[in-house]
Amino acid sequence: MTLVVWLVVRDTSGRVLLGRRSGTTFADGLWNLPGGAVEPGEALQDAVTREAREEVGLQVHPAALRSLGVSRYDIVGLGGPVAGVDFLFLADTWEGEPVPLDKTSEVGWFAPGALPTDCLPWLPGVLRAHLLDSVRLSEQLAGVEGVRVFPG
Repeated sequence: MTLVVWLVVRDTSGRVLLGRRSGTTFADGLWNLPGGAVEPGEALQDAVTREAREEVGLQVHPAALRSLGVSRYDIVGLGGPVAGVDFLFLADTWEGEPVPLDKTSEVGWFAPGALPTDCLPWLPGVLRAHLLDSVRLSEQLAGVEGVRVFPG
């Protein structure tokens, strides 16, 4: 089971920051949120702020983060079955200008309902559920179309 953190950086127009993955073994060339695996012994907020700094050069203060929820996945990925939990955080404030750094070839701002067609396939459904519809818990399961949400 893998623990992953994702940061939704939202500007004053409501657009979200995405980075194009580069030099990665998973989903190379696709657009995605800044984020990645939580390291052993690392707190979730520390992991998500570290990933934002490493991938897109933003300084995000843990106190400025808001939890958007959790998304469990148990799917068939590019290399076979993959299971894990995604923790999504929102930052409306940060320091610095986004630039492509580690494992990122470019950055861009996109409306949550108009993401690029070459983004990670799960991203539109998860953003819609957690950012736009305020769902706290969702799942992505093998053989189930889309993102399954749990209201409340």
